[in-house]
Amino acid sequence: MKSLFFLLLLQASLLYGQSFTEGDSIPLVADTFLGVDGYKNLYFTKDMVLHKTGADGDYNFNDFQLGEITSVDLINPLNIVVFYEMTNTVVLLDNRLNEIERINFNSVPEFTNVGAANNAGNNRLWLFNIDTQQLELFNYRTQRKTIVSQPFPGQLLGLASNFNYCFLLTERKLRSFNVYGSLLKELPNDTYTHVFQQDEKVFVLKGNKLFHIPDMAEEKEDSVTIQPFELPIKENQAFDLYLTQEILYLYDGTKLRTFTRNQPKKE
Repeated sequence: MKSLFFLLLLQASLLYGQSFTEGDSIPLVADTFLGVDGYKNLYFTKDMVLHKTGADGDYNFNDFQLGEITSVDLINPLNIVVFYEMTNTVVLLDNRLNEIERINFNSVPEFTNVGAANNAGNNRLWLFNIDTQQLELFNYRTQRKTIVSQPFPGQLLGLASNFNYCFLLTERKLRSFNVYGSLLKELPNDTYTHVFQQDEKVFVLKGNKLFHIPDMAEEKEDSVTIQPFELPIKENQAFDLYLTQEILYLYDGTKLRTFTRNQPKKE
């Protein structure tokens, strides 16, 4: 299972202590909990199979020839992006997990060795090119790509995005970009591992502490806000985490727990 990460910020203009109130929990048998869509459907993997369960029904998708599922982007539940790094392939699925389209980056006109792939909207994907160490936008209708960033030193650790912004973590820094290729902010990374976003706000985690950076997509270099949360888990415990609106979903390997975010109190 994945752990999500945090970063060391150069400057913090505001610092809040925040917390969550625990709600319902349900048993779940999964290899990886992936998230929840706007209709409260749950997504998870088990034995290399992608599952969706909820009010819409129970559905699954698998293609064992593609290998293990690397990531699943749920930002558009009508066009789900499933990335298989081992075979350098993206599969697009509809809301019943039927295959819409398949993109094999080994056979596109300009070969791309992909390390991460997310939905960028308008028939585009955010891609991280492992060979060039660059962030790219790829239009899978025209088979053309646009280079968004300069090459980055260090290993790619995480990528989170929506249709307007992309947040990219390497061993050295966290960076934010818009769809026009502008670098908005970059902050040093101090041994953190993954990044995710919700409504253009970045969330990162270190150990059992979650940190919210609401202004990472803004261009104001002198304004960075850190909002820490103490998570209700043990130190070094493995878990999967997903945040949508004001609800935090935490999967501890046996049950899926839900938490409502409390309003911050200024320290």
